[in-house]
Amino acid sequence: MSSLLPWLGIAGIGALHGLNPATGWALAAAWGVRSRDRTQVLRALMPIAAGHVASVAIAGAAMASGLSTDRFMLQVLAGVLLAVVAAYHLLRRKAGCLPTPAAHAGLALSSFMMSTAHGAGLMLAPALIPLCMGNAPVRGTVASGPLTLALAAVGIHTAAMLAVTGVMASVGCRGFVAVARLLQSLRRKLSSD
Repeated sequence: MSSLLPWLGIAGIGALHGLNPATGWALAAAWGVRSRDRTQVLRALMPIAAGHVASVAIAGAAMASGLSTDRFMLQVLAGVLLAVVAAYHLLRRKAGCLPTPAAHAGLALSSFMMSTAHGAGLMLAPALIPLCMGNAPVRGTVASGPLTLALAAVGIHTAAMLAVTGVMASVGCRGFVAVARLLQSLRRKLSSD
């Protein structure tokens, strides 16, 4: 049972990240509401996952390799990339192109930046260190090298985060639609009186 505790901790941290609206479920719900298509909520999960995986994988690979990461530099890189995407969209808007919602690249960069800013990969350190640096082999793993274990941890963490993010985004989208319908019916009732 003690060999399962780090894996349960990794999944639990992922689930907690999924509850945080800054990790993307609020943006995914907004996509669904704006497009009036709830499948957009699920389509938004893939770029959110890509950004989160990139952030966590960088920290996980660095820990597995024994390297240290400069969190500030990662934040600056993510911010610069997000600013480039925002500038591109502003230039397209000024050129007469129709305004579009954030592209998948923007969602992925936003997810990367938020995951890096709140230290998603660093939160996994207490669970990754016993897995990657321990001398005892982990039962049930075919290849128990530190990098393989770190990648498996990133996968489990992201799967838990995506499951909770998807549920929160779907509930949020339905809630926004329900509130909008309620307000619309109240407005009709008040205008008819």
